[in-house]
This record gives sequence, C-alpha cells and structure tokens, in this order.
Amino acid sequence: MAALNPLVSTGWLEGLLHDESLRIADCRWSLTDPARGREEYLSAHIPTARYFSLDDDLAAATGPGRHPLPRATTFAQEMGHVGIGDEHTVVAYDDRGGAYAARLWWMLRSLGHNNVHVLDGGWTAWVNEPRSTTTEIPTWQASSLNVAPEWTGIVDREQVASGGDGLLLLDARAPERYRGEEEPIDPIAGHIPGAFNIPFEGNLRESGHFLPVEELEERFAVADSNLAIVSYCGSGVTSCHNVLALEVIGQSGTLLYPGSWSDWCEAGGEVAT
Repeated sequence: MAALNPLVSTGWLEGLLHDESLRIADCRWSLTDPARGREEYLSAHIPTARYFSLDDDLAAATGPGRHPLPRATTFAQEMGHVGIGDEHTVVAYDDRGGAYAARLWWMLRSLGHNNVHVLDGGWTAWVNEPRSTTTEIPTWQASSLNVAPEWTGIVDREQVASGGDGLLLLDARAPERYRGEEEPIDPIAGHIPGAFNIPFEGNLRESGHFLPVEELEERFAVADSNLAIVSYCGSGVTSCHNVLALEVIGQSGTLLYPGSWSDWCEAGGEVAT
C-alpha cells in the first residue's frame, strides 16, 4: 500500500478509501479565520478523513514562535489516542496546496513515521475532479505510535545565529515580507541575514498541484550545495512545504527552524531587508 513518493494522487487515494490501514487527515486552516477549517470539514470532507487543527493538534500553546512544536512525546500520544499508529499509512490534505498538510507530514517524518504523504492538489483537486465527499465523521480505534522521543532535523535560534557560512537558509514567505516591505503578522519586517527567498507558493501550479520535478529542481538550484539547508517561514508551518518540495526532488536532510521569523525577530535577531 505504501507509496514511495511523499506526494500521492487523488486517484491513488480514492482506490484505497476502504483500506483499514489508511488514515486521512484533513488539515484545512486559515490564518485570518482559524475556525474556518473545522467548519469546512464538518460541511464536507474526503470519506474516512478526520480533522486536525493547526492550532490545537499540530502546535503547542507556548514556545518559540507563533506555532511552536508540542513536546514530541505528547504529540505521539495524542496521535495514537485518535487512532494513528505504527501500522497506518497517513495521507494529509488541505485546500492550500499542502501549506498546512505539510506540517503534519513533517512532524510524523521527524519522529520516524515515514509512511506519511501529502495529497497532491488537495481538497481543491478532489472536489473539482469531482470525487465523493461526506459529512460523516469516522471512528478510529486508539492505536500506538512508537516513534522517537524528540524532534529530529531541527535547529533553534542559537544554532541559526552561530551557523554562519555553514548554513544555507531558505525563507518560504512571500517576497514582500522577505524584503521587509510589509509585515502583516510579526512585529518586525525583513529576513534573517544571508537567507534566500523561495516562497512556498511557487512550488505549485495554478491548479494547486506541485510543479514537475524538473521545475522544482530549477527553483531549488541554490540548495544544490554542501551546506546544511535550513528552511524557515513566519512560524515554522509553510517552511515544511519547502522541505516537502526538496524531498520530492530527492533532496533529504533539510533542517527546519520551527520558531522561524516570529521567534527570530521577537528575540531581537539581526534583520536584513
């Protein structure tokens, strides 16, 4: 059942909807209206999917940055409690081309559960094709997710600040935020000195599907180096999309700065524009 690519198609997923080892995670969310994702899920979702809130399920209440990672052991216990275990294939989707689904993908991968994927095209592709939807909320039996006790593949603010020429920083935010022309969310505009701007939305076609591998390789040509690659964004969420894109083109080992710009600027880190 497992797919090798971190992305899976709508057709592949539809063919496995009745597989008892499948777990579908609806990760729709909106920065301007955090409650909207759950409301849209209740209105209609992919059959057998359960809802996972960025704020409640994929982030902690306090910590570095606006969406800090929860404790790894707490997250694993919660995933097991809702029904995601070692034996399950997880497919996450949203309606932003994977912007939020990639967060769950990264979290499970970071802890060692590798049988997790993002639905290419997401909810938008699913309903436009069209494929079946439901309002039924599934019941998953509690399971056990035996994974690493700590997050792997991350760096903190101090490591970024001291990394110097040994790190290649990729900023996944919109160009105007990177350049410091505007900052609608965090208190200071700009970017971490030396970072390259690769907005996550550029990984996608207009349809919301990922670009072909050749075009992704061109986008991330700057990452073809011997330096340690670090992805960041505003709060450590959409930066996972760039990690996913790099994985699609065969580049694994990208590090994540979970606190991202919200942590960096709040702590008084050096700012470039």
